Amino acid sequence: MELTFLGTSAGVPTKERNVTSMILNLNGVRKTYWLFDCGEGTQHRILNSVFKAPRIEKIFITHLHGDHIFGLPGLLCSRSMGGSTDVLTIYGPKGLKLYIETTLSISESYMTYPLEIVEIESGQLFDDGEFIVTAYPLNHRVECYGYRIQEHAKKGPLDVEKLAQDNIPRGPWMQALKAGETITLEDGRSVNGADYLGEPKPGKVIAIFGDTEPTEQALFLAKDADVMVHETTLENAYQQKANERGHTTTGQAAQLALDAGVKRFIATHISGRYSAEDMPKLLAECQAIFPATEMAADYLTIKI
Repeated sequence: MELTFLGTSAGVPTKERNVTSMILNLNGVRKTYWLFDCGEGTQHRILNSVFKAPRIEKIFITHLHGDHIFGLPGLLCSRSMGGSTDVLTIYGPKGLKLYIETTLSISESYMTYPLEIVEIESGQLFDDGEFIVTAYPLNHRVECYGYRIQEHAKKGPLDVEKLAQDNIPRGPWMQALKAGETITLEDGRSVNGADYLGEPKPGKVIAIFGDTEPTEQALFLAKDADVMVHETTLENAYQQKANERGHTTTGQAAQLALDAGVKRFIATHISGRYSAEDMPKLLAECQAIFPATEMAADYLTIKI
């Protein structure tokens, strides 16, 4: 899987960065994408990338501030004008359905595909057999969520040596054994594939936060994540200002990464007051607490 940042600015776009959006490429699992937030201009960012809007399967909205949703109507209409017929499901807080249906109705927009809008509450959203997605409430000026995406553990490899020791020959049944199924050999023996599988490989965990000031829920959301994506709207010197507005500073986000035991922390949602020349300073503030920090930039892609 890969995560690509389409926009990394907070509040307003800058000449260098668009407002918030990121896309999770499920390559290696299935040939679809999940989009997280959809700030104004997101579809333009997609046009200048390798991604195709019709392959977006799900969209997860953290909250209803404009820098996270104003790109939705345009993207939905472009997907329709491209002739897509694949269902699209959008998850987000209460009010999302009214926003989408109102903009589409007033503009007399027609969807060529089934559009499902799910207004969420905290808790598990779904388990599709490959991923479990859970929404956690955050502490912002409006209802806001973070999403924990947990991949199911993958079956361990076949123990070839053990198969040989038990005189189980190779054959067309090997694929069934790899899947942990029970097969019957030509000599009549019944063999349970689960008895010949190694230790399962843990699935990846991704924690994607919406806007928030520090909150206890964050520890549950980010616990032991392979990748944590969290806002760092302002630098440490503006902690009071950041928290009063429902945001987190560089140092506070880095401390969460440390406390939650994550493997990598990607800092994003950076105030428009900061230019490219300011990024090393912001990164240094994070790395002073959590060395495995990276600063997101538009079109940055990380492997998960």
